[in-house]
Amino acid sequence: MLAVGTAAGALVAVPLGPWMEFRRKRPVMIAMDLTRLAVLATIPVAYWLGWLSLAQMMIVSAVDAAADIAFTSASGAYLKQIVSPGDLLAANGRLSSVMWSSSVIGPPLGGAAIGIFGPTVTVLADAVSFGLSALGLTAIGDREPTPSRPNGSSLTATRPGLRSRLADIAAGWRYILGHPVLRYVFANSVCTSALILGTEPLIATEMLGRFGFAAWQYSLAFAVPCVGGVAGSRLARPLAARFGRRPVMLVSGTLGACFPIGMALMRPGVAGLVIVMAVQLCVITSMGVFSPLMATYRLELAPDDVVARVLSAWTVTKNLTLAAVTMLWGVLATLTSPLTGIVAAGVLLLGTPLLLRSGLAAAGRPAN
Repeated sequence: MLAVGTAAGALVAVPLGPWMEFRRKRPVMIAMDLTRLAVLATIPVAYWLGWLSLAQMMIVSAVDAAADIAFTSASGAYLKQIVSPGDLLAANGRLSSVMWSSSVIGPPLGGAAIGIFGPTVTVLADAVSFGLSALGLTAIGDREPTPSRPNGSSLTATRPGLRSRLADIAAGWRYILGHPVLRYVFANSVCTSALILGTEPLIATEMLGRFGFAAWQYSLAFAVPCVGGVAGSRLARPLAARFGRRPVMLVSGTLGACFPIGMALMRPGVAGLVIVMAVQLCVITSMGVFSPLMATYRLELAPDDVVARVLSAWTVTKNLTLAAVTMLWGVLATLTSPLTGIVAAGVLLLGTPLLLRSGLAAAGRPAN
C-alpha cells in the first residue's frame, strides 16, 4: 500500500511543478502544509465514526505524498531566493541537520505515543504538526518577490494551449537530462535512494521476523545512527572548504553506496543489533555529508526560472523509482528470500558511484 500511495502521489504531483514555478513559494508551502493537515485529520475522524477504509487510506497516502513533493520543491526554490549564494551550503547543512535530528527523536517518541495514546491519536498529532509548520512559515514575513515568467526562455513553449502546458510539465526533466552534470548526479541520486530505501521492508521482515528483534530494538537500530547524519551535515561545509566540494561529494557519495552491502551480515542477538547499527551509522554519516553538498550543487546549477520544476521532476522521479523498486524487490523476496533482495540491492549500489564520478568529471571539464 505504501508503494502504491507513493507512486500515485508522485503522478498527482507532476503538474504541480509548473503550477508553482511562477508563484510565490511561501504561500505554496503553507497551502501544502494545510493540505496535509486536512487530509491526515480525516483518518482519526473516519476511524471514530467507523467509516475508515482501505480506499480512504490509499487516497490519503497519495495526497500526502503529492503535497510533500510540492512542499519540498517549493522550499528548495524559496531557499535559493532568500539565502545568498555563499550561504546556501550552510543553510542546506542546517536543514539536513534538523531533519536527521528529528529522525533520532521521532521514532522513539512515535512508538511511545502509539503505545500510550493509540495510532489514531498519534496520526492526529502528526496532522497538527503540519498546522504548526504552516504557522511557522507565516512568521517568516513577506520577503519574497512574485516571480515573473521570462520571455524567450528555452524551457517555455511559445505556442498556447495543451502543447505549452505539456512543455511546462516536461521542462524540469528536459533541463536535467540536457545538462552535462545534473543528468549524472540525478541518476546517481535516484538509483541510490531507491535501492537503499526500497529494501527497508525486507530489512524489517528479517529483523522483526526471522531474527526475532523487538519493535523497540528495530526502532533503536535506525534511530540512533541518525546522530551520524547530524554530525555529517555539520561537517559538510568545513570539509568542503578544506578539500573542495566535488572531492568531498565523490568520497561521501561513494562511501554511502558501499556500506549497505554490510546488511547481509545481519544476525540475531546483540551482535546482530550492533552490526545493523554500525552499518547504518556509516551509511547515514556519509549521506549526511553528501546530501547538503548535492542539494546546494543542484540549486546552483538550476536557473531561477526552472528551479521549482527541476526539484519537482527530481522528487517525482525518485518517488516513482522508489515505489517500483519496493514492489520489484518485494516480488524478488517472495520468490527467493528477503536476504537475497538485500544482497542484490547492495551489489547494485556498488555501481552507482560511477554515475556520480561521471557527472563530477564533466563538471571539471571546460565548456566547448
